[in-house]
Amino acid sequence: MDVGVGLPTTVTGVDGRTVLEWARRAEARGLSSLGVLDRLVAGNQEPVVTLAAAAAVTRRIRLATTILIAAYRGRAAVLAKQLATVDELSGGRLTVGVAAGGRADDFAATGEPYERRGRRLDALVTEMREIWAGDGPGGDIGPRPVLPGGPPIWVGGHTDAALRRAARLGQGWIAGGSSSVPYADLVARARAAWQAEGRTDRPRMVALAYFSLGTAGAEQAVAHMRRYYAQAGPYADRAAAQTVTTEGALQRTLKEYESAGCDELIFFPCSGDPDQVDLLAEAART
Repeated sequence: MDVGVGLPTTVTGVDGRTVLEWARRAEARGLSSLGVLDRLVAGNQEPVVTLAAAAAVTRRIRLATTILIAAYRGRAAVLAKQLATVDELSGGRLTVGVAAGGRADDFAATGEPYERRGRRLDALVTEMREIWAGDGPGGDIGPRPVLPGGPPIWVGGHTDAALRRAARLGQGWIAGGSSSVPYADLVARARAAWQAEGRTDRPRMVALAYFSLGTAGAEQAVAHMRRYYAQAGPYADRAAAQTVTTEGALQRTLKEYESAGCDELIFFPCSGDPDQVDLLAEAART
């Protein structure tokens, strides 16, 4: 199973220099992917722009939106061009994770309706693929992605609709962190949706988790989760309780996800300290 790391773009007080240091260290330590979370009404850095910056300081590591709340961004043309540009600049290292989203304030801020966002996401992904192939309705919008058909798409979400969307539109499915549903059950549902859609290829199964290692790991986990999920009520404490804060817990988590069918587990930080990358890589290799 591959092990990736999320960039600390949602951690309070983290600046651009620190984010790029995380990218450099993650590649140097052999981690598989750099992930980014998406929120609009928050203080985080914008994920597509962040991956463009990370592309400039890395050469091999995968760049992944994990996930992009694409439906609040309107029509597909601009987003398709932005993503194709990151893909071209990175030499084809981009993977596009998308999901319908669950924060109404992100949609209100752009004037996009929160309702029927799943159907709009379906249409947006379909149109982006057409644009990447040179068949978009608005004319020839470049650049062309490195891979024919565009970057791989992972679809996120735990609902039946999200799993069906992954089977229709994606090359993989991605689960968010701190779910109350066991990952093995979600994998079984995702594979069943794949089969129901008549797919014969194997979906890439991905998951997110949170980590905070070191002597202050547990305290940092509680502080970050309560801050980041302040509007989510009891979910914040559940997310903090599920955060990996010791080397032993990290190794157990890796084994549990791998046995459940996970192909790649991406750990998101609760601290902006770049030494967290080294602690993660060392614990994952033990």
